[in-house]
Amino acid sequence: MKKAMILTLVLLITGMALFSAGITAGTKAEAASAEAIPVKVLILPKFEIGKLEGDFPGEAQYYFERYLDGAESYVIRGGQEDSPLYIKDGVALCMPGIGKVNAALCTAAVLSDERFDFSDAYIISTGCAGSAKGSTVMGDMFVISTTVDYDLGHHADIREMEVRTAETWFHDESFDNAAVIRLNPELTDKVWELVKDLPMETTEKTRNFMSVTFDGAEWAVRNPKVLRGTTVTGDNYWKGEYGHANALKMIQVYGCPDPYVTTEMEDNAVCAAARRMGMLDRVIVLRVSVNMDVFMNGVTPECLWNPEYEISSDHEEDELEEADIFATAMKNNFTVGSAVIDAILAGDF
Repeated sequence: MKKAMILTLVLLITGMALFSAGITAGTKAEAASAEAIPVKVLILPKFEIGKLEGDFPGEAQYYFERYLDGAESYVIRGGQEDSPLYIKDGVALCMPGIGKVNAALCTAAVLSDERFDFSDAYIISTGCAGSAKGSTVMGDMFVISTTVDYDLGHHADIREMEVRTAETWFHDESFDNAAVIRLNPELTDKVWELVKDLPMETTEKTRNFMSVTFDGAEWAVRNPKVLRGTTVTGDNYWKGEYGHANALKMIQVYGCPDPYVTTEMEDNAVCAAARRMGMLDRVIVLRVSVNMDVFMNGVTPECLWNPEYEISSDHEEDELEEADIFATAMKNNFTVGSAVIDAILAGDF
């Protein structure tokens, strides 16, 4: 009897201790959640050319100057060493770097940092891109509905193929879940309706460059505008007719709802990381064209990429790939991106 009473007392004390521990743990979790800094929009440009303020603008500068001047900065464990997370008044910005590995790791690191509350945040992946010949011009801005991984599947060297067709990519359906990611169609439609009529700018040098390269084709000399489409994410900076044909084939094989418009090096990875974190339905991808997906005006791969190649007098340095569109394209990007951010901050999304 005495032993039974002692056992009952021990069990009672243990239960009270566990109950108390549960309350304490719950209280700490709630406190941690309450102390986390709320984020309404996370901007993910991939790089900056120089400083974040006051010089030649890269992908981040206009956003930083408008929304994050004087912002607090936080080093992200697992992020880029030289790219902290900046945050001010519900707007956060971090540059994950170039390439799919950097983009995925940094995005996941930021979203899993318990110092910040991303539960109601929208993620905007933005930056420059190459765009598809035959339908786009440099300076075009794009609302992306689907991302495709250019590298998944099978790639062959054209010199080793029996039939020298334009496509050197072969589909492997076992990769499909990772290779194609469809963004939230309702959110994409909202963004599209908001920005589709915003005016985009170009330069006369860029317009003339497009006209010379593509023999004055009507599609190549129009004014830039906002379009929607599918982006193809590659870990290599590819260019040329074979890559263009591969991209077109991928969009067809995967049944993407919108046409191929851009190629870049991060968006599929950002979306994959956001999907792992349960946030894919709040991802917005915005890209602007600063060059084309084929070689232009007689430029060769060696001329463009070999540092030992001597540029002939026929090609000025800034006419190898993008003419003078980059700075103007960054303005176009910000025109669209800031409209989306302002709408989010106003509670319109």
